[in-house]
Amino acid sequence: MYSQAQYNNLKTRLVEIYQREQPPKPDDYLKVLININSVLLHEDQQVRPYDSSGLPGGIIYLKKNIPTIIVPDIHARMDFFLNIIFGEDINDETNLQKIASDALQIICVGDGVHGEKRAAKRWAKAYKEFEGDYAVHDNMDEEIRESLGLMEMVMEVKSNYPANFHFIKGNHENIKNEDGGGNYPFVKFSYEGPMMAYYIKKFYGEDFLEQYYQFEKNLPLFAVGKNFLVSHAEPFSFYNKEDILEYRMNPEVIEGLTWTADDSANDGSVQEMLEYYIDSEEDREKSYYFGGHRPVKNLYNPRAEGRFIQIHNPDKFIIAKIGENNIDLDRDIFEIENRIDEIIKK
Repeated sequence: MYSQAQYNNLKTRLVEIYQREQPPKPDDYLKVLININSVLLHEDQQVRPYDSSGLPGGIIYLKKNIPTIIVPDIHARMDFFLNIIFGEDINDETNLQKIASDALQIICVGDGVHGEKRAAKRWAKAYKEFEGDYAVHDNMDEEIRESLGLMEMVMEVKSNYPANFHFIKGNHENIKNEDGGGNYPFVKFSYEGPMMAYYIKKFYGEDFLEQYYQFEKNLPLFAVGKNFLVSHAEPFSFYNKEDILEYRMNPEVIEGLTWTADDSANDGSVQEMLEYYIDSEEDREKSYYFGGHRPVKNLYNPRAEGRFIQIHNPDKFIIAKIGENNIDLDRDIFEIENRIDEIIKK
């Protein structure tokens, strides 16, 4: 049942996170982490079936009777996230209101942390701070403010509306920068992986690090819609339901759905996944597999003979919105306006 008070409280909370000038306080954030881990461990089994050990598995079954917004890699762009959540229709109803009233669902493809191109110079400055054992850490503070802030927004929305908001794991969801379990240490513009891991350990402590690590481990990997599939990366190979449900015991599945580089997937993996997971033959013929992981220049980049659609453009606010009709890529993938000042004032 829709609650205006719950909606208002959540909106206030999200705006507070956006406007916060410093990294979040460890004790306050730890409470959020403990809560979101409880939420993720008690998901509705109709939405997220459990594995053989009694834990939620790696698959999200999206509702087939409401529209779905697919969100590409966010990479600490809090303004992007707020523009999605508070995007309005012609009746001034926000996407968050639609989520709350069971009229919309959102699925994020992962990679919530680590600013990308816009943050390249900041990463270079932060690396010098890292070399100095963070005796000075202004640049890294700003990265943590954005990265943890974005993920705090994700956790708050998921905690309030768990059935209609989902965030699946990307390769950047690796707070410990571990090598194993389907994860690899991460570097790109700088040494983002070790820099963030060390910062969290130094300023937030082991308990916080462990809770955040468990949060990442509790994230699903894959979503099934009426006529589409979603994972962070192009599937390296074909994975059946048992493979993905039991992902906690299958690191090769985690790696294969989060790390697959362009042109490295096995031939036919996307087509096999669509054939296997999309129930209706009619829907299957016009189905697509969506992901992010690698940047694209325009609105989207088709791969796998046009069946795998990458939608991650770090320079634009791109989303895909899938309705009840057949998917039309040129209609359903589009750039949204940056209305952040308007959103904050409302």
